[in-house]
Formats: sequence, C-alpha cells, structure tokens
Amino acid sequence: MSFDASQWKASRFNAQSETDDGGLMLYNSYTGAIASFSSAERKEVLEWLAPAAPVPEPAPPLVDGLIEQGFLVRSDVDEQRRALFLHHSMHAQDAMHLVLLVTEACNFRCTYCYESFPRASMREEVIRGLEAYTAERAKTLKQLTVSWHGGEPLLVPHIIERLSRSFIEVCDQNGATYGAEMSTNGYYLTRDRFEQMLDLHVQRFMVTLDGEGETHDSRRGLNGGGGTYRTIVDNLLSLKQVDRPFEINLRVNFDNGNLEAVSRFIPVLRKLFADDPRFKVYFRPVGCMGGENDLNLPVCDERTKDRAIWELNERAIAEGLQVSSFISDILLPTGAVCYAAKPNSLIVGSDGMLYKCSVALEQDNNRLGRIHEDGTVDLDYDKLALWTTSGEETDKKCQACFFRPACQGNHCPLYRMRTGNRPCSYEKRQIKKTLRTIWMGARRDEEVIL
Repeated sequence: MSFDASQWKASRFNAQSETDDGGLMLYNSYTGAIASFSSAERKEVLEWLAPAAPVPEPAPPLVDGLIEQGFLVRSDVDEQRRALFLHHSMHAQDAMHLVLLVTEACNFRCTYCYESFPRASMREEVIRGLEAYTAERAKTLKQLTVSWHGGEPLLVPHIIERLSRSFIEVCDQNGATYGAEMSTNGYYLTRDRFEQMLDLHVQRFMVTLDGEGETHDSRRGLNGGGGTYRTIVDNLLSLKQVDRPFEINLRVNFDNGNLEAVSRFIPVLRKLFADDPRFKVYFRPVGCMGGENDLNLPVCDERTKDRAIWELNERAIAEGLQVSSFISDILLPTGAVCYAAKPNSLIVGSDGMLYKCSVALEQDNNRLGRIHEDGTVDLDYDKLALWTTSGEETDKKCQACFFRPACQGNHCPLYRMRTGNRPCSYEKRQIKKTLRTIWMGARRDEEVIL
C-alpha cells in the first residue's frame, strides 16, 4: 500500500516488551492483537512507532501488519472515542451470561473459602423460572453463555442436565449459540460425569490443586475431614483418555503457607499433565474475600503476588506445561472486565435471588432482585448501575490508561467499592511479564512442533 507516514501514529493502547533473544513483543488492548518481531525487525518497528522519528523509504512490508493489527492508527482517529464506544457495546442485548448457583452447598471446607453455604439445591420454582426466562430471551439472543457454579455444582448433576437441555433446545430453536463452563472442585468429576458434561456443551473447566498430597489436603479437605487430592488427580488422569476437545484449567492457589510447596509441585504437574495440552495451569494468590477465616490467612503482600505469579508461570512453561488461556483472554477487548460489571451478566442463586458479584452474596447492594417461576424478573436498576458504572466513567487515570479497552476500570468493581482504589489486574500491572509469558509459551510450542 502507498504510505504517508504523516497520516499515521502509534496507538495510545500499545504496550511492548523485549524478548529474551532481543526481539520485540507488541500488544494492543483495543484490538487484542499480540505480535512478535525478531531482533532484526525490532529497530524497524520501533522507528515506525516512535513519534516524529525518521522512517525508511519506501515503507517496509511489515507496516501493513502494524496497521491491520491496530498498532498504527490514522493520525485523525480519536482513540478515546473508540474506547468509549467499546464500553457502550457491552450494553448490547443480543448476548447474555448467566452464572448459576445450582447448589450453594459444598462437600469441601477449604481454609480460605469465603462462602457460608446457607442454602442447598436450586428450588424447583427457580428451575422452572430459568427455563421460562431463557425461552423468552433466546428469541433475541445471538449468544448464551452459562457458568455452572456453587457451592459444588456436581453435587446436583441432574439439575445441570435438565437446565442444559432446556438451554440447548431454546438456543437451537432461535439460532443462538450456546456454550458453558464449570468451576468444580473435581471430586465428582469422574470420566462418565465429565463426558456427560461435554455432551451438555460444557467444554471449559476450572479445577483447583493447591500442591501435592498433604499440602493440598490441609487446605482443601472434605467437610467432616478427609483428604481430596488423590481422588481429584485420579479423576483428572482418567479424562486424558477422552478423545474430545476440552480445556481444564488447573488452578493453583498460593499464599505464604504453601508458596514453596507450589514451586515444588510444578515438576509433579509436568509428570501428570504435560503430555496433554488440554490441561493448563493457572496460578493465583489467595485473598481475603470476606470469609470467616480471613484474619488467619497467610496472604502474600502485593509485591510477592506480582513476582510469584510470573515466576511460577515461567517455571511451568520451562517444564513443558501449558499456561491457562485466561491469561491471554484477559488481554482481549473487554476481556479484563469482571462479569459483575457487565450489564448482560447475572448470577442466579439457588433460591432465585439475583446478584452481580459471587463474592458478596450477603451485601445488600449486591441483591438486585429475584426470578419468578413464570420467568419474569424483578430487578433493581439502581443497584445494577452501581456495579456497571463504577469504572472508567469517573476515573481519569483509567481513561488515560493503555489497558482501558480491556479493563474499562472495572476489573473488580467490588474492590473499588470496598477500598476506593483502582482495581488493576495482575496482567496489566505486570504487562511486560505477561507478554514475556505468552512469548515463552509460543516459542516452546514452536520447538515442540519442530
């Protein structure tokens, strides 16, 4: 293409990181593009991105790619207006996300859990209400996504099956796409149950392992006592024999009490799962989320959290493990916005109560209304607005941030409500390490293919 350098500028939403071999990683939060350049290309790319810098003539071929992926934008483009439009697009009514607490009971008693388990299985009238509600909403939907949560959702697989079949049917009838994910402790995730969930369009799972053997069991034991590690691992190993696409994110929660054990656990995870790329690791720090044991939790300080996440990821990659797609997904446009801040996302409790945030179920401004047996919904829109308009609308620093399109100041509206502080994600705070992690994973995958 003909190229007039004066017509273009580097996007304000770019971030960059140097790679170990002297190359360059570029990321743009408005397009979600991530690109890697060799050490030979690096100088050339940086010349094009630098303001008023001399550039070679004629324009090199890679400039087309920089424009296509949004790293270069026309000089007259108002990128802040673009970001604002992206924010408004989240109010579209053709997509819906439901987080369903099909039971609020759990067979585990994890030491850092914030839940109080006040209710058991979802009531019959709530199930019928969800069936009626989604049947009506599906008429105008292009996408319905369901997150199965609890408690422990696999305590009630019959409810998951009944609702799933209803959701699949109404989406098929109306030409909408249906997809689902599940957060489970893995204790009941046998191969038969797993294949049943796959049949019900659940393809992405989160299962937690906090270390090997006793380390895990001391933190994530059964209600009433007893270990859980061996059962979970045996279940997961059996799933490797399933010849179908899926993703299992192995979440490893760490604090000062198990940080060293987690580091030692990585070679164990390699032996168990490195031969199957459908299993991916996801390291996250324990936080004080309002549970009765908060005062006793050995949580890491912020500096330790930021350092440990990326050290653990890099070690896992070096051991041949895949890292979770959550890391790259959070870099997508609106990818770092919490579901609590998204207008088209609701949590439905087992008693029919409607919420925005799964962490603050007892907080009054998080109790938005109720779903009724006939599928009608009572919703307090003033409370809804508290969660969906608490970010970039009023925060000048968020408006000026390179990560604005991905986060929109709403990575965690609850954190902002409780502390008054800006809720930046770990990926944004350590964007160079995030990009390095992605680069390391891509390079490792290339080596495996070769």
